[in-house]
Amino acid sequence: MTTRRLAAGAVVTAMTAALLAGCSDDAPSPAAAPSQSSAAAAADTGIVDVVSAVEPSVVTITTGEGLGSGVIYRADGVIVTNAHVVGSADRVQVSFADGTQVPGQVTGSDDLTDLAVVKVGRNGLPTVTVRQELPRQGETALALGSPLGFENTVTKGIISGVGRQIPGSATSGRPLVDLIQTDAAISPGNSGGALVDAQGRLVGVNEAYIPPSAGAVSLGFAIPASTVVDVTEQLLKAGKATHPFLGVVLATVTPQTAQALGMKVTTGALVRQVQPGSPAATAGIRAGDVIVGFEDATIRTVGDVYAALRKVKPGEKVTVKVNRDGAVTDIPVTLGTLSR
Repeated sequence: MTTRRLAAGAVVTAMTAALLAGCSDDAPSPAAAPSQSSAAAAADTGIVDVVSAVEPSVVTITTGEGLGSGVIYRADGVIVTNAHVVGSADRVQVSFADGTQVPGQVTGSDDLTDLAVVKVGRNGLPTVTVRQELPRQGETALALGSPLGFENTVTKGIISGVGRQIPGSATSGRPLVDLIQTDAAISPGNSGGALVDAQGRLVGVNEAYIPPSAGAVSLGFAIPASTVVDVTEQLLKAGKATHPFLGVVLATVTPQTAQALGMKVTTGALVRQVQPGSPAATAGIRAGDVIVGFEDATIRTVGDVYAALRKVKPGEKVTVKVNRDGAVTDIPVTLGTLSR
């Protein structure tokens, strides 16, 4: 299986990993048909309005090696994109939806989360509204960017999953974690562009996709908006970012999955894997444990774990509450540090 980052022309090394209509003979009545048509038209109009509102906040970023996309983060000229879009460049060219092009300075980059900040000499720019809570599976998703150089392109799909991970073998570096999966069609050049919900709020920054040549159909990934905000603010303040490290792969427990698997807890973050030598492994957290608490926070989803991690610092000692075979245990963990 192969995965690719989305900067136009960028190719990522191969990885080998498993990622995890009805009809009726009855003709519609004359009264029903116009009603359905009106509802569809209204829905389409809503999407059109959302795209019109968000489109000015998405830019195209060009380097000597290719192009990608970016999202206007602050009105005073701060743009967020992917680190692999800017690469080793200090300066890039930024094209706006109004047709203007200006030079941009790369002021910070974080390889771990694949995020970078570009500053341009323009003020009063249209910013995107950020939604930091994770979207739910099935929500509408719109991907905006410049696939293959086609600027101001939008595609529509849904949120296919959250908490996804792309192994380091697929990204030529560290694994990318806590990703949003979408089936909104994305292609090379979409990197750094916006993934927004039905209200036009930024839920993620487009990151990577698995190409059809690997047997995939519409498997795309985005960095959650909460991660974008956290890392971007660090890059703006210090030019670099550091991250607390627990060392687990998680999945959200739902009542349905708990019942199907005979689990003794119906909410929480299931520990699917524990990285050898990680803080979680050292502390004694095991695969099969369900994280139900982190310090003072109650954990119901994978997003809750990442939200709790963003409130602590690398090297801190925290208490992780796990449900193990029906018994709840407090496990002290000294968090590690991840940085670029």
